[in-house]
Amino acid sequence: MTLSIQPSTVLSVEKFLQLPETKPASEYLNGQIYQKPMPQGEHSTLQSSLVTAINEIAKPQKIAYAFPELRCTFEGRSIVPDIAVFEWPRIPLLSNGRITNKFEIPPDWIIEILSPEQSPNRVIRKITFSLQNGAKLGWLLDSADESIMIFEPKKLPELKENQDILPVLSVIENWQLTVADVFSWLSFI
Repeated sequence: MTLSIQPSTVLSVEKFLQLPETKPASEYLNGQIYQKPMPQGEHSTLQSSLVTAINEIAKPQKIAYAFPELRCTFEGRSIVPDIAVFEWPRIPLLSNGRITNKFEIPPDWIIEILSPEQSPNRVIRKITFSLQNGAKLGWLLDSADESIMIFEPKKLPELKENQDILPVLSVIENWQLTVADVFSWLSFI
C-alpha cells in the first residue's frame, strides 16, 4: 500500500520522521512512503520464533541482538525490517550504557518475511539497500513455497530450501539452522 502524497511535494526523510507513526509501520524509500502490511498468523509466528531463537543464542554471550520491527534510518531512507539483527558492539547506546531509541545505521543482518500482498521487489530493494550500506547478511522468507533467499554483499542471491543450512552472522558460531527448521515453527500439531 502506498500512502498518497501531493505529486508536487518532495518529502525529505527528516519531514517523514516528524509524521505520526502508523500501525502497521510506514517506511520511507526513494522519496515515497509505503505502509507495511498488517502481519498475519504465519508472518507473526516466523518473526517471533526467529527473534527468540537468535536472541537465545546470541544475547547471553553479548554477540548480537535481534529486534522485531525496529526503525532504522540511514542514507536518506527509513526502513522497518521485520527483524533487524545488530552485532553487540554496534548497538547504539547512550552515554550511561542504556540503548538509544534512534538507530541511524543499517542492521548487520536484515530479515524480511514476505506477506501475500507485499511487493517482492520492494522488499528485495530494502535488503539490497541495506547490504550496499554496510549490512552483512539478508534473508527473505517466503512461506508460500517454504524457501529463503539469501543475500550477501558482492554475491548473487542464493535460494535455500528443505535441509539447506542457512548462513548466519559470523559472530554467531556453532549454530546451524535449516530452512526446514524455520518453517517447522508454523506447525502447531
